[in-house]
Amino acid sequence: METLKAAIPESLKRAIADSNVDDLQSTCSSLHRFFLHFDPFHQIITQLADPKYGLCGKSEEDALKSKQLGNECFSNADYAKALDCYTQALRKAPLDTGDRKSNLVATLYINRATVLHKMSLLVECLRDCTRALKICPSYAKAWYRRGKANASLGNYRNAICDLNVAKIVEPSLGGKRQIEVELKILLDQCKSTSAAVQIQHKDNSCNTVGEMPQMKLQCVSMPDKGRGMVSSCVISPGSLVHSEEPYAMIILKQCRETHCHYCLNDLPADRVPCISCSIPLYCSHQCQIRAGGQMFRIYPENNDTFKKMPSDLGEYASEVIQSDDSEQEIEDITEHKHECGGVHWPVVLPSEIVLTGRILAGFLLNSTSENIVNFVERLELSHCYKHMSSESKLDSHIYATVLLYCLQHSCETMFSIDGVSISQVVIIISQIKVNCMTIVRLKSIDAHGGHFGEFPFQYGAHSTSNVEQVRVGKAIYKAGSLFNHSCQPNVHAYFLSRTLYLRTTHGVAAGCQLELSYGPQVGLWDCKDRLNFLKDEYAFHCQCIGCSEVNVSDVVLNAFHCVNPNCSGAVLESRVLDCEQQKIKHFTITDRVDKNDDISVCLNVFKQNGAYIHGQPGYCLKCGSYCDLESSQAAVSEALICIKRLQDAILLKEISSITISDALISLQSLRLNLHAYNKLIAEAEDSIAQAFCLVGELQLSVDHCKASIQILEKLYDTDDIVIAYELTWCSLIFNISGKKLRNFQ
Repeated sequence: METLKAAIPESLKRAIADSNVDDLQSTCSSLHRFFLHFDPFHQIITQLADPKYGLCGKSEEDALKSKQLGNECFSNADYAKALDCYTQALRKAPLDTGDRKSNLVATLYINRATVLHKMSLLVECLRDCTRALKICPSYAKAWYRRGKANASLGNYRNAICDLNVAKIVEPSLGGKRQIEVELKILLDQCKSTSAAVQIQHKDNSCNTVGEMPQMKLQCVSMPDKGRGMVSSCVISPGSLVHSEEPYAMIILKQCRETHCHYCLNDLPADRVPCISCSIPLYCSHQCQIRAGGQMFRIYPENNDTFKKMPSDLGEYASEVIQSDDSEQEIEDITEHKHECGGVHWPVVLPSEIVLTGRILAGFLLNSTSENIVNFVERLELSHCYKHMSSESKLDSHIYATVLLYCLQHSCETMFSIDGVSISQVVIIISQIKVNCMTIVRLKSIDAHGGHFGEFPFQYGAHSTSNVEQVRVGKAIYKAGSLFNHSCQPNVHAYFLSRTLYLRTTHGVAAGCQLELSYGPQVGLWDCKDRLNFLKDEYAFHCQCIGCSEVNVSDVVLNAFHCVNPNCSGAVLESRVLDCEQQKIKHFTITDRVDKNDDISVCLNVFKQNGAYIHGQPGYCLKCGSYCDLESSQAAVSEALICIKRLQDAILLKEISSITISDALISLQSLRLNLHAYNKLIAEAEDSIAQAFCLVGELQLSVDHCKASIQILEKLYDTDDIVIAYELTWCSLIFNISGKKLRNFQ
């Protein structure tokens, strides 16, 4: 794209940079005329849209290389590496390579199933065998391997049926005799046990069982925020107020190898690749179909071999091959189908542009007579074009033009590409910029490998303040976009698979606006950082109560300790002080602490007798004492080195008494130099709590954990969801110990 950008005349660049919504049709027409006579533009379109140039297409040669490497790893008993090689081969293998008896994809599924069996991943092994049979129903090895997996799972009836089918379809006499031996052993096992263990299929989806939003919400006009959502009734804390599937969604680049490209759940060992290109991976056949819109089976369902079997066995074989087909209903519009014929657009185009393409593909393939202007109006999404930077405006013009030509090739739909249509795509891009929601998973950043969305009950599995929300995807939720932002929200957004759920964190009065946080909340980042983030990401200046009124969290989050050991005042750096002084005209103490608390007294320094007090960096807000911030910062940096050393020791599970002792000394240094409610102290307390837990000092672990929570309760609302994560660690310690601890509350 840089080639296109560099070639655009400077006069046209300036016109685009100065454009507003009313000018869009003109600037888009001018850029379009330029590209029509610019050969590199047409070359880029060809490379993106023509399957002959598809850099992410299938390759039998590459698949065979990965298969051979997998075979070598399997021979050397390196099963983890073999598993990865066979998966890579599956991504590259064309589905139509070979015939129904020697199909490459089916062979790779059986090879991977064999590895999975060796690794005792029996359910995954079973699923891969079934996938091979959907391609090659008479594949004897697949039936045999499926029978062995079922036998290992204790599913003896199914195992006997699988091996009986394998014996019938096996072409060699030696193979038939071997299967007969296996059958005899299995029949003896079946007679000796009366228990039939049923296969427990792993369900990657999570749902809020039996619960649906009961509140009636209304979209109303807001004087300062456009539209917003309110409730017509009183809502109690913790109520589910909204759930919604995405209008369009995309996985983020860093999660492509670890999460399903459709549902965004963790990928299992038996991940399923896209049929048409070599990039996406899915957790199941169903997700692959929903994203790609193509059936997995390439051969007819009817098989003469099954008709020659005894009726009950033939019915069993047919049911195995047709399993899950009832759920494989392909919708008219799929997320990935239109873009995987070329260079798999998400590889080369930004996420917002791919989302735009997926929205437009739905419009183009569904629309009969509606024009694109009406479609954009019907989306009813706000946009931020006038607030976009000159660079972003230029990028959106280029990407809109490229995207429409790519869609014309891939969708095989003829539509007019002109200034009008390109300008509407530019608007959609600007709409996505401010309405796109990031889908997150919970992850402990100090756990080996990281676990998403769960807290395993084992020593040292997770700490508390190190739990973070990791971005896994981006999506447009049309109704969800109507909920406005606040840095002190009363609604919490979370995701189960692709589905957005909104739940209240506080009681909400009838007619009160329901607001969620678009980014970091009060207590996570200070006000200046929040304002900059929201300005950069969403093109608005936040004026919520958390950013317009002075509150405890923003003052003490990164504050230093007064040099007077008996003073509880906060010492601020210039960036924090400047930001808070801009809010003093709206001064209100918005925190939950007692108005006689030392912090509240400290805050009142901002305003006394109606006059504004202009504090200076480095001076205590309570007593006025001067603190040398440079030396305090140096002491903090040195203390954090020891805390980091302890965190590394926790990861390696090599904790010594010296490491803990040094961390305790560093904690004291942090307490001397940082304000008592500085978040760095909470994080240090948390790490020390985890270390004590690992060495079996559970009471000391709880003491430090409680100290961390006491700080966090000052930074957040006590009902805030973040506190729930902190309390999880106490629960873990309690469960691990298996006994009540003294003073545990």
